[in-house]
Amino acid sequence: MNLSVSMVGRILKALKDKGTLQEPLPNFISVRKRQWKRPYAVRKPKDYKATDPGDIVEVDTLDIRPLPGLILKQFTARDIVSRWDVIKASSSATASAAADFIGTLIDRMPFPIKSIQVDGGSEFHDVFEETCKKRGINLFVLPPRSPKLNGHVERAQRTHTEEFYEVTHTSFEMKELNQALLKWETIYNTVRPHQSLRYLTPKQFLEQKHSENKSRDVSGIY
Repeated sequence: MNLSVSMVGRILKALKDKGTLQEPLPNFISVRKRQWKRPYAVRKPKDYKATDPGDIVEVDTLDIRPLPGLILKQFTARDIVSRWDVIKASSSATASAAADFIGTLIDRMPFPIKSIQVDGGSEFHDVFEETCKKRGINLFVLPPRSPKLNGHVERAQRTHTEEFYEVTHTSFEMKELNQALLKWETIYNTVRPHQSLRYLTPKQFLEQKHSENKSRDVSGIY
């Protein structure tokens, strides 16, 4: 007897309706099938646009392998409007270390941070997420397998690798390394011109934007 696809479908539906046939419970063996609900982080709304410094700060981690057997992590943040960067090395990329980095961001970015965008890495869960919420900072998380959506900070990682790590003479003892990184961060933000900013430094860009906003406010009075 030959059964059509539609007849098989009707038979299966009838068995499910009677409770004779039940769907198996998911085993979550495949990582792609398992979706964890985030308590605070959300996808960036499609209509959310970054127009001012601090609207979106992309954050990511960079593997540092300067010596055989030595693996360090760098937390990197880039404001996508001003290209202002903050960088800090850590012995590991834990959620606690990432949460501490938020304090560093707030101290070293010269404007309020409204939103942070991260990938789905484990370091950006738990206490990191809680810290964003307590600080009143929006947290946007990227869809799986979409690093290009954090392209600004990905480009920053490449620049810091090529212009700092490949030429530095510092030791990789954590305190000395972070002192050297802070000096490079200052150069990067205040001395090095950026093609994407029409060859201004991030500091000059911010000063120019502040001047334009001030002139606009004054002209609006009259």
